[in-house]
Amino acid sequence: MRRFSKRNQLVTLSDLNVTPMLDLAFVLLIIFVIATPLLEQGMKLELPDGGAADTAVKRDDVRTVEVSRQGQYLLDRKPMLLEELEEELKRAHDQNPDTVVYIRADQHGFNKDLYAVIDACQRNGLTKFSLRTKEDNR
Repeated sequence: MRRFSKRNQLVTLSDLNVTPMLDLAFVLLIIFVIATPLLEQGMKLELPDGGAADTAVKRDDVRTVEVSRQGQYLLDRKPMLLEELEEELKRAHDQNPDTVVYIRADQHGFNKDLYAVIDACQRNGLTKFSLRTKEDNR
């Protein structure tokens, strides 16, 4: 009669074979290394060199336009309609070609009011304008 040992049946395998997991990890790594540059590819552009830094703006050259949330316009703290604003900006540019327009628009206002001011500036040759934002106080 044969004797069966119960000892062999209770022995568990304590080593885990990690080779297949490492193979999978390396294959995924290779796939991501190859695929990532293909996802980030854009147009091939030759960008021009940057120009010289802007000179300091004189306080007399600055005109400030404010656009409220409701679409009301202020030019140097005087309320105006869009047509009046455009005429004043044109007059300021005719008197001083170095006029710079600072545009301050409410962040919750409509973009159409902001775009109207930008369009008025461009129609009248005021290419120097700046959209003003809140300073970052970090």
